[in-house]
Amino acid sequence: MKNFSTWILVMFMVMFWVLRIAIAISYEMGESFGGIQPFNQTMEIVLLFVVLACMLLIVKRKMIGALIYLLAYGMYFGTDLMTGISTLMSSTVEITTSSMGLYLRTFVSLIGIAIPLAVLFDLLLDKNRKANPKDKKTDWFYQNEQFDRQVDERADKNNYRTM
Repeated sequence: MKNFSTWILVMFMVMFWVLRIAIAISYEMGESFGGIQPFNQTMEIVLLFVVLACMLLIVKRKMIGALIYLLAYGMYFGTDLMTGISTLMSSTVEITTSSMGLYLRTFVSLIGIAIPLAVLFDLLLDKNRKANPKDKKTDWFYQNEQFDRQVDERADKNNYRTM
């Protein structure tokens, strides 16, 4: 992880993961964490462990980690995001306490989709740099054919000894 953007995205992933842990624990205690409740408690707990494994793969720059992360969060948050957006677009109700919960759930779902997309794009854009790293200290020597020594038939092929 050489890029600053990758470090920032991993920090956002960890913070969102900790938020989801706090939501799951507070729901198990019978309370809501700031009005946010998990959509499915068992799926939430399974997803926490899957995301932990995905974070390790993403830190190691493996594309499969980002794909699994996007797929898992896309299936979990995607349906709620689409439902929330369609409900908010079609409703003409004033902002009340119950609609604020819907806004909050939709916002958390949007974050749950945006972070995996950003991680996937970061890995896709950085894939080429990992495959062909540029090192300015040595590339001038190893990747310039104009400095290669041209050997012709007049080259001295004798091995002289100095004894």
